[in-house]
Amino acid sequence: MSRTVRDATFDVLRRHGLTTIFANPGSTEIPFLTDLPDDIEFVLALHEGSVVGMATGWATALERPALVNLHTTAGLGNAVGALATARVNRVPLVVLVGQQDRRHLALQPFLAGELEGLAGSYPVWVRTPARPQDVPGAVARAWHEARAGRGPALVVVPSDDWSAPAEDGPVPAPAVLRRADAARPEAVDELAALVAGATSPVLVVGADADSPATWRALVRLAERLRCPVWQEPFAARAGFPQDHPQFAGHLPAGRSGLRDALAGHDLVLAVGAPVFRQYPYEEGPLVEAGTTVAIVTDDQEDAHHSPADLAVLADPAAVCALLAERVPDRPGAEPPVVSRAPAPPGPGEGEPLRAAHVMAALAARVPAETVVVEETPSSRPDLHRLLPARSPLGFLSAAMGGLGFGLPAAIGVRMAAPTRPVVAVVGDGSSLYGIQALWSAAHYGVGVLFVVLANGGYAIMDRLAAQRGGKPPWPGFAEVSIAGLAESLGCPARRVADHAALVAALDEVVPTLRERSQPLVLEVAVVSE
Repeated sequence: MSRTVRDATFDVLRRHGLTTIFANPGSTEIPFLTDLPDDIEFVLALHEGSVVGMATGWATALERPALVNLHTTAGLGNAVGALATARVNRVPLVVLVGQQDRRHLALQPFLAGELEGLAGSYPVWVRTPARPQDVPGAVARAWHEARAGRGPALVVVPSDDWSAPAEDGPVPAPAVLRRADAARPEAVDELAALVAGATSPVLVVGADADSPATWRALVRLAERLRCPVWQEPFAARAGFPQDHPQFAGHLPAGRSGLRDALAGHDLVLAVGAPVFRQYPYEEGPLVEAGTTVAIVTDDQEDAHHSPADLAVLADPAAVCALLAERVPDRPGAEPPVVSRAPAPPGPGEGEPLRAAHVMAALAARVPAETVVVEETPSSRPDLHRLLPARSPLGFLSAAMGGLGFGLPAAIGVRMAAPTRPVVAVVGDGSSLYGIQALWSAAHYGVGVLFVVLANGGYAIMDRLAAQRGGKPPWPGFAEVSIAGLAESLGCPARRVADHAALVAALDEVVPTLRERSQPLVLEVAVVSE
């Protein structure tokens, strides 16, 4: 049999390390997926949001693109929210979207779709190849586009393209593409002069500073400047070791609180973070008058929309390493005094569990290299305060703010890093947006600990309604058993209702996190606050 487009595409996938397919299959993908080669692994999730969420976690942990396969309009439509999260989290994905047979698309057959615009502007690149023979080149280019744009790149493939004969010509994409990360000296000189001239600088870090090299450079810079370091409030990852004595905490999400936190500093240097992500809207400036703002980022979008006096578009690690060498030491500056709230004591006799009790119990037990995947909006401040990120990729969440990311992302991270402890801390309401992912964790033996804080409702929404002076129209859902749902999906689960049972469960499970091959859901009953 002659070489097909499918054969040529598998060669492209192998060249770029795309040998794991995250998918929920449909009929338009049968010609591609049937009888996969032995070196191509297929990972099933039961909903497309979980498919993309798992791939996003996998790509995040490995720092390279993951491969996703989606089923025409229904599959892509179900995945749009998760693709948006991947884009805002700056995670590269190569997404193959099945389409109906090319030979009768003009007749609008069943399952045909208007696919190129369905995900809006969230993909970094979308292409339907003009000919079947162009599919391998489009997939190769999608890999480069996903890496360069740090987001999902989509290739729409009609079902009959896979069996068409391939061409012997060159693939229209480079086999290897190298990017130079060096910072331009003149840009660093200008920034160094700005920092050196400040009398009271402060650093603000974000998700794009979450790498070992950037952490090392920022620690050296912060210690040289003897300045506090804040984390921007909605970052998907931690940009600085949060157990460092100069870490000041997470910035407030409103402008008045932001101004108060940054008051007294004449220079704010944001690294790997936009200037400044806020929610909800408040009147007034972002910083006090006379404060200079500079940003260092490799994200063009963040650089272009940030109201900064100076923006340096370059690799944050390279820039900060050079800055730490060039700015003068400040021996006369007093080190910042950072106050940290103590962990709460355990609940008294007859007192209910609170989210803070759970965070404190986890913090006392999980090792420093643990990846904590967060999706608990009402308890996020407690998590930030009590469960600091102590190593790169120590914290992961959805920068987009949408729900359904936490469970599948934790599974993807653990699949990519099978010896690194992974703990997902999610709300019960949040878990229901991606509960199907637990089947994949159980089926593939992914040893994640899922801690589900069960308050029986949408606590954050109830709180926001109360702040508006009214009552919410939505009911609670205390009758929903997350442990029961998990067990129905084949995932082991327990319900924990008191502090003693929580501590006993964590003391049993946490020491096994590195080597365990079985997931576990701990549904922890907490009071709604």
